[in-house]
Amino acid sequence: MSTTAGETSNLLPTAKQALEKLALAEAEKATEALRQKEKADAEKKALLDRLSKPSGISEQEALDRAAAIINRAIRNGLKEVEVLRFPNALCTDRGRAINNDLEPGWENTLTGLPKEMYQFWDRHLRPLGYKIRVEVVDFSGGVPGDIGLTLRWGATDRTSS
Repeated sequence: MSTTAGETSNLLPTAKQALEKLALAEAEKATEALRQKEKADAEKKALLDRLSKPSGISEQEALDRAAAIINRAIRNGLKEVEVLRFPNALCTDRGRAINNDLEPGWENTLTGLPKEMYQFWDRHLRPLGYKIRVEVVDFSGGVPGDIGLTLRWGATDRTSS
């Protein structure tokens, strides 16, 4: 059974039509990628805005939360728990002092919630023997990115005493 040119044109788009469909599909992908990037950028900005401000919780609530986190970690056999991960933009030097082996005064570069949590640890948990490890945990594009603050009650390395 042979297929005529007319039947073929009904089954297949012309080369020009195929390229037009391809261009439309690529444009839709690019538009969706842009939408996703804008959404991610907005979420990051919202996170920065939220972390830049005080938490608004009382000292007692903070102690209750710390106790719950520590007790859960102990029940799970852990000697440490990451309590905060934050963008380096919340450091006045974008994490440079932290990345340079916690150079003296690194804690003075903290702002917002990271500063609040460091001060809470210094006032309440440090006297009880808890340590913190602060380090750059993400190197996107080869530069310091997110910073992690880990509460420790086990072995010590890169720890603030």
